[in-house]
Amino acid sequence: MKHRIVVLGAGYAGAYVAGTLARRLSPQDTAITVVNAEPDFVQRLRLHQLAAGQAIEAPQLTDVFAGTGIRLRVARVTAVDPERQVVAVADADRGDELGYDTLVYALGSRVTAHGVPGVTEHAFDVAGRPSALRLRMRLDSLSGRDEGGSVLVIGDGLTGIETATEIAESRRGLSVTLVARGELGTHLSAGARSHLRQACDRLGVTVLEHTEAEAVEATRVLCADGTALASDATVWTAGFEVSPIAAAGGLEVTENGRIVVDRTMRSVSHPNVYAVGDSAYAVGDNGRPLPMSCASAGYTGMQATAAIVGRLTGREIANTKLEYLGNHISLGRRDGILQMVDDEGQAKPKYMGGRKAARIKAGILKMSLWANSHPTFGLPKRKHRLAAAPDASAEKAYPVKKIA
Repeated sequence: MKHRIVVLGAGYAGAYVAGTLARRLSPQDTAITVVNAEPDFVQRLRLHQLAAGQAIEAPQLTDVFAGTGIRLRVARVTAVDPERQVVAVADADRGDELGYDTLVYALGSRVTAHGVPGVTEHAFDVAGRPSALRLRMRLDSLSGRDEGGSVLVIGDGLTGIETATEIAESRRGLSVTLVARGELGTHLSAGARSHLRQACDRLGVTVLEHTEAEAVEATRVLCADGTALASDATVWTAGFEVSPIAAAGGLEVTENGRIVVDRTMRSVSHPNVYAVGDSAYAVGDNGRPLPMSCASAGYTGMQATAAIVGRLTGREIANTKLEYLGNHISLGRRDGILQMVDDEGQAKPKYMGGRKAARIKAGILKMSLWANSHPTFGLPKRKHRLAAAPDASAEKAYPVKKIA
């Protein structure tokens, strides 16, 4: 019987892991299934551009996995039962269960309201393609009015900054306000903070610092200081959370639901489950937890793939880098900031800003799209056969090998 590998999620982490496993493991021994709620690959890092009105590529996953031997199941994951080694899924027609021998959990993250009333009912977000398109429709309706409209972006993290500046540049007739709980750009160096403020001024983005949203209504946002901010479209970017599915299934998770993994991305409670991307609570080489990011998805995906291949085939397990080097922030299409960080996660004094930073960010996104659209990189002929009894005992005979 073939070893069944099920990958939950086909985002930046899941698509890479599935494709690399298909490239490196023999189809005579393995059957790989990818479960994803959407039929296409979502460029999450560009959803603020999609909402602003730009055309963003969304390759069909059937095309992405064509000829790879990977089976695609377009369905929602509703539950995980690691004791029975099954995953419950549901689509528009039915619900059923998929059995697995190795599970890769890559369901990513979603927006969280942090208990603020009215966010679910009245706010927009850019955490998923459907919600970004819903915001786009609202902005279209506002742009068509003679009097324009006001857009409030709540949250001054990377998503909030990119969303506010993108909308301001693309929708010149709209008034855009960015609401920050503290000082804008506190995670950036002094020079980068200055560059960010200049970009907001140039694009006409009003910045309200030390302002906390207490409730969201249909046409306004109520703040903790008692003020009310008028809004024709409120965009909530004030935090992300992971799905509760892992916790409900009995996997060991952190307080916020991320799966606790060892250095090889394997669940510390269930050794045939691996977690990658935003779903994983992984400690980097600097001793600090990796943040939710595309970069972390790449590093955790590489490590999980190396571990799965090593354990299943009885080879050495490559110990890949787990690091976080910095932030790439787009400020519209012609400006950006590259801010590198040190081992403590603090911004280094130097940064890059302007068109060059924007071009580098665009190049990274283009490369990421190509890699996820070609996850097997051509399927080389030579693939590894599985060991007779692939399990954790293989690590005793084949120690972890550290590579650069």
